Order: sequence, then structure tokens, then C-alpha cells
Amino acid sequence: MTEAGTGFEQLVARPRADVLIIGGGINGLATFRDLALQGVDVALVERADFVSGASAASSHMIHGGIRYLENGEFRLVHEAVTERNALLRIAPHFVRPLQTTIPIYSTFSGVLSAPLRFLRHGGKAHRERGALLIKVGLVLYDSFSRGGGRVPRHSFVGRAKSLAALPHLNPDIKYTATYWDASLHDPERLAIDVLRDGIATGRGKARAANYTAAVGVAGGGILLRDLETGEETPFAASVVVNATGPWTDLTNAALGDPTSYMGGTKGSHVVLDNPELLAATGGRELFFEHSDGRIVLIYPIKGRVLVGTTDLEHDMDDPIVCTDEEVDYFIDLIGNVLPDIRVDRSQIVFRFAGVRPLPGHGDVAPGFVSRDYRVETAPLEGSPGTTVLSLVGGKWTTFRASAEHLADRVLAVLSRPRLRSTKRTPIGGGRGYPTTEATRRQWIATHEGGFGPDRAETLLDRYGTVAVDVIEAIADDEDDRPLETVPSYSTGELRHLARTESVVHLDDILLRRTSLAFVGEATEESAAEIAEAIAPVLGWSPRRRLAEVERAIARVHAADPAGPAASSAVSADR
Repeated sequence: MTEAGTGFEQLVARPRADVLIIGGGINGLATFRDLALQGVDVALVERADFVSGASAASSHMIHGGIRYLENGEFRLVHEAVTERNALLRIAPHFVRPLQTTIPIYSTFSGVLSAPLRFLRHGGKAHRERGALLIKVGLVLYDSFSRGGGRVPRHSFVGRAKSLAALPHLNPDIKYTATYWDASLHDPERLAIDVLRDGIATGRGKARAANYTAAVGVAGGGILLRDLETGEETPFAASVVVNATGPWTDLTNAALGDPTSYMGGTKGSHVVLDNPELLAATGGRELFFEHSDGRIVLIYPIKGRVLVGTTDLEHDMDDPIVCTDEEVDYFIDLIGNVLPDIRVDRSQIVFRFAGVRPLPGHGDVAPGFVSRDYRVETAPLEGSPGTTVLSLVGGKWTTFRASAEHLADRVLAVLSRPRLRSTKRTPIGGGRGYPTTEATRRQWIATHEGGFGPDRAETLLDRYGTVAVDVIEAIADDEDDRPLETVPSYSTGELRHLARTESVVHLDDILLRRTSLAFVGEATEESAAEIAEAIAPVLGWSPRRRLAEVERAIARVHAADPAGPAASSAVSADR
């Protein structure tokens, strides 16, 4: 990756490429990586930080989308299950099997209304998916993994065994069904790996700049603006890829071609520090239907519990925030499935909201909107030799497949062949990642250096095999020491991130290069200590450090409507 502040300068130095991708979420980054692997001269710009939009507000899941079966989206479910299995192989450092349990309260409910849902005519909501209907769905779901399955098949047990395994479940249950999907422990770090792969593979022909916006058309190309300095440069490309998610229509309007492709819905999450709730999950995701018919989740991750998500119509001109009403909804759904677990607002350490990049859907209810994706083609206004490809839809689980599809469309426009597939190409720290206990112990023993096996293991879990670079940077940093506020991180480690991962602001570190905000450890004290540690790398003065701390804390709490700023994050999954 580029060092801080150099991305836009590289675009100015050579203001042309075969392809310009607008949007640095996971779909834009994966398309960037795919095209770089084909030897294409490709550039990418993101108006905020990389992975700060759709990809920053996911449910931390790589899932086949079992609930999409009732919408008749069999192609999408098959692709999603296939991609889930592939990501377990090529990104094992961040994508791992996750046991998922569905509490079930009836045997036959939903059998009659299921055809109506399939035809998208609605149906009764309250606890309508009974055991028979869920069994049929799981049999279909398992069938998509045949010939390459990476997770166990589903199981069904009755009330007694269910409560023996999960004693805090609502005693009204009649059954539980358990199946396996996959967790995505660090979405933002996986996306950074994808970006790093693209830049490394491109060998100078793949360039990316964050905090750089496409603001219009100029001289037959795209006018780019460095949002930090205000500097502008025209940029020429044969193909422009619009991968800006819910902002796709707004981006096209800026390029002189207003469109009405999008119709995203808002989804919110909260993260709780509640040891009793964490223990009650039994280490598995609880995935179930709430009283309003919405499919929701309670998910243990990083020693916290993630609860989500809502599915609400949203106007992109309105603030994107997790409201108090949504928090009430989450607390209510926890009490519905785990009635003896006490939960209150004081246990919330982070909350976030976003808008899913869904296609326009008219009167179709949010829960029935297709999660599939498509690509729209148009000429660039005032530049008939330039083609604009707009990605409509897309989600974390299928990012590799949608990027491959989009890259193939780009290659067709450029009349270039595909040189290699990304299907089996490991991502970032997934290369050589030790997947057995023996190989894991061997890796740790080889790389523990002068700071011991515990630290080596922590870095392996945090970065995959890319931890080798971090370990070398720490060894070369004479002033490396554990942070007083967050001892699991060290000053040398954070300076390495700031130096090599296009960090511009302190919130880039707190929200995306680490999970400190997610787990509730991004406090004013830790932010100040981190700002002091990375200031020499980024050339920050004492005054700038104070400003960065203020900005970062505002953004950490931005999804809280009572906080000092409004969130602009958008949600990619569920």
C-alpha cells in the first residue's frame, strides 16, 4: 500500500489509466484487485477512507443467505454458499466457520403462508416459520454445499436437548435447528488485505487514493479532488466503474448522467459488553425471527455481543444513525429469546447504522428486496469513448464473485482476456495461514522473536501471515512499547499501520485499521495516546494531534444520535 499522503500525488503524476474505479468499499477494492491481477492499468478513488461506507456496517458474517430462499433467489444463495466455502479457504485468517442456531416455537406455522412470501405477497409475521418450513429450507441450503462443502450439515433437536445446550433460551421453544455459516472477524482488515494485494500485484500500474472524490467531468475525463487539500486534477480512463453503493445514483449525477438504480434500506446494530449475554449464546450465533417477522441475530464476537439488524426505508438525504427506537427494538428481541438475561443501554459500547446498497424496489417490502447484484452500462457524458459501468447491489459474502463479474465486463470493453482467476487465490494474510494446531504452533515458534509466543499469536490472529511485516517493523522500532490504555497494541505496531496503510486521520486507525472502536476501547485517553504514538509518522503537530483526537472521538460516536456527529456509514450485509 501507499504511505500516507501519496495516493492523490500518484494520480496527479500520471492522470490516466485504462480503468478508474470510484468507490473504495469491498466491491470496488475487490474489482481493483481482480483487474490488477489481469495486468490492467487501474486506479481507484474513495471520497472518505477505504472501507468506511457500506463495508464498515456489516453484520460481520459471510453467509449463504438461507432466508433468501423464501424470496426465490436460488442463484444468489448457490453463489453465496459457494463463495462462503471459497473464502474459508482463501481467507482463513478472517473467515471461520460459525455455528448458528435457530430457536423454533411451532411445528407447522408458515407452511401455508410460505408460498405467498415466495411470490412476495407478504403473509402473517408473528413466529410464522415453523419446524417443517425451516427443515425444508435447511435441506435445500445444505444441498448447495455438495461437492465442496466446508462446513458440517444442519441438525435438529427437540426442546429438552435444546435447553440442555442453551439453558437461557426461551422455555417456550419446541425445537432448535443448528447449521453452519461463517464469521467475518475483521471486515475492514480483510478489505485492506484486498487493497494491498491489488497494489502489490499491479507493480505501479495499480494506484489507489482515499479522501479523493470524483466531483464532475472535465476535459473528457473525470475531475478528481483531494478532499484534504482541495487540489484538483482531471483523470482520463477508458472505463469508469461506479462502485459507490447507495451513492451510485448521486455519483452518476455528478458525472452528468442522473440515474435511479438504487433503493437501499437502513440497518442498525449495537455491540454490548455483557458477559452474561455472551455466555448465554454458548459461542454460537442465534438467528431467529422476531415478533414483527424480521430476521435478527445475536452474535458473540471479540468478547462482545453484536445484535442486529433492522430493515427500514431510508432517504439518503437523512442522517444515517442507530436511533433510540432501534435500540429499544434490540433490547426487546434479546428479551424475547433469552428472557432471563438482563440487558440495558449502559452495556452498549458501540452502535452503528447503514444503508444497504439495494436496487430500487417500488412498493416491495424491505425484507423482500433482492440482495442480488447487476451491472448497468452507459457512456460518460461528453466523452463517448468512455464507458461507465455501475454496480447495483452487492454484499460482503459475494464480493469476490461480483468483482469477477464486473472485471469481466471491464475486460470485454477493453478487448482484453482474463489471465487468471481469483477463485483460489489466497487473500493477504491468508497466504500460508496455519490452519491446524501443529502448523500454528510451528508458525508462532518461528516468529516469536524477542517478544514471546503470546505476542506472536496475537499478531497472527490480528493480521494473518502479514503479521511477519508487523513483527519486523516492531523489531526495527527502538521506541516500541505497549500502550498504557490498550496494552494489547504497541506503539511500534500502530506506527507501522500509520506508515504503510494509507492512514490520513486518527479515526482511520480506531475504526478501520483496528477494532478498538468496535469493542469499546476507543476512549479519549486511548485516542490521545495513539495520536501521540503515530504523530511522528504522519507529521502531526501538537495542535493537529488534539484536533485529530476530537475528530476521531466524534466519529466513533457518530452512529449515536446523541453524539456530536452523524454517521455516513452504510451497511453491506443482511
